[in-house]
Amino acid sequence: MNWHGKTVGYAITGSHCTFAEVMPQIKRFVDEGANVVPIISASVLGTDTRFGTSENWLKQLKEITGNDIISTIVEAEPLGPSKLLDVLTIAPCTGNTTSKLANAMTDGPVLMAAKSQMRNGRPLVLAISTNDGLGLNAANIAKLLVTKNIYFVPFGQDNPEQKPNSLVARMELIPEACYAALHGSQLQPMIIERFHSA
Repeated sequence: MNWHGKTVGYAITGSHCTFAEVMPQIKRFVDEGANVVPIISASVLGTDTRFGTSENWLKQLKEITGNDIISTIVEAEPLGPSKLLDVLTIAPCTGNTTSKLANAMTDGPVLMAAKSQMRNGRPLVLAISTNDGLGLNAANIAKLLVTKNIYFVPFGQDNPEQKPNSLVARMELIPEACYAALHGSQLQPMIIERFHSA
């Protein structure tokens, strides 16, 4: 993949258990020539978990991308008029974010960036990570599946025995899914096996 001359918006929401998986994918974009603009939700900005501190994740994000992190609606709003982003991925994309996106809610920087991208008719790629993907959020995912210019990183059940409603994307396929979306295609197969968790 050749990302030279392309600007990738990389938005992270609060599926903290997947952060270690997505950081190498951000580095892949950079290594392959992309300018990566990092965008984070309020949960990422202000929450320390057993998976790491907010300060540590933000430091990694800034070091990998070399760019300032967009963390407010005010900072994200110019992404629309500037048409800066060739592709925007939300990875990981929580059930909360999926629900709000499907119902046209814009209450944070990630959703503002998504709204701007959709307004510009440019690709938005979702890497879902939600415990209720086959529960109440199934309806929201279905709405987004048929929405123009929205694409998905291939996903599947990560722990069908203990969490039968949980869906998680194959985070290692984020760059490939974004590259396909940039060319107007959904990376296939979209629904795949993903048995990683214990």
